[in-house]
Amino acid sequence: MKLAVLIIPWLLYAGDVSVEQLFNVQTLKVQRIHTAITQKNYGYVRADEARIYDVVPRFGGYVEHLRADTLYKKVTSGELLATIYSPEVYRAKEDYINALRFDRKRANKSMSRSAKAKLELLGVPAKEIAALGPNTAPSRLTRLYAPQSGYIFAKRINKGSAFNAKEMLFRIVNLDTVWVEAAWHQKELPLLHQFQTFRVNAEGIDKEFNATNVMLYPKIDPKEATATLRLRVDNPQHLLQDGMYVRVKAYAQEQSYLTLPVTAVIRKNGRFYAFVTGEYEGEYEPVELHVKVLDRHTYIITEGLKEGDEVVNNALFMMDSDAQINGLY
Repeated sequence: MKLAVLIIPWLLYAGDVSVEQLFNVQTLKVQRIHTAITQKNYGYVRADEARIYDVVPRFGGYVEHLRADTLYKKVTSGELLATIYSPEVYRAKEDYINALRFDRKRANKSMSRSAKAKLELLGVPAKEIAALGPNTAPSRLTRLYAPQSGYIFAKRINKGSAFNAKEMLFRIVNLDTVWVEAAWHQKELPLLHQFQTFRVNAEGIDKEFNATNVMLYPKIDPKEATATLRLRVDNPQHLLQDGMYVRVKAYAQEQSYLTLPVTAVIRKNGRFYAFVTGEYEGEYEPVELHVKVLDRHTYIITEGLKEGDEVVNNALFMMDSDAQINGLY
């Protein structure tokens, strides 16, 4: 950084767009940096809808025994949830056994195949069907098993409850993978395609999670002027929980930029300017720039200057006033 100390009167050179000042002026050079643009947002953890399973029997019945007896209990795939007495299933089992007995005397096994298909369509577990034979008595009870590992987020029955066919009894949510729904302001959306890496942090959790961009919801919140970006996060230890508030940091691919601090750039009538050092010491001329915001402290210079150009860094309001007085811009 260069410090120019001038003790000469103001002078406007004829035919040359320049300004000479009567005060100390700090200067710096346009620098090229290699960095990745980052963006900070907030979001909430949501259950992955593809990992939500509703347990809905295709038959009605009565709850004889209930193993999954508390909300938010953790269950594993294949674990017994409840033991059910269903008159409909019991009759279907009897029909299957009778068909097996009848088909023993016939070459055509169509009757037993039809009776077995009915049990399968009712959702009777395969091992229960396999246990039925022409010389067995049908079990009065049938069982409901967990179709996947997860937590019971909804439970609609108790021991002794009656239920109808197609009624949801349990909702099981697997948290091995979760969604993060992050809020992105409308003005930030044009830059979204630049971001390739996303990381998620939650207060109280000493771990940073990598996230994958899944989709941008095609809807804007009119009150907040924000859109929702859905990210997918692997969560094998279940540290992230449904409803948790998180911070999301997005990273663009590293690029090379010409930069100036915001103190070296002024805006007038929708245009941006910097004051470049002239041929003589103490001489500065305004140059129009095209800029983009890198962060709240730095501008990216896309047009108007090149690497190594020396510009004024301080007292730009004085420069602006003097240039206006002399009609420079």
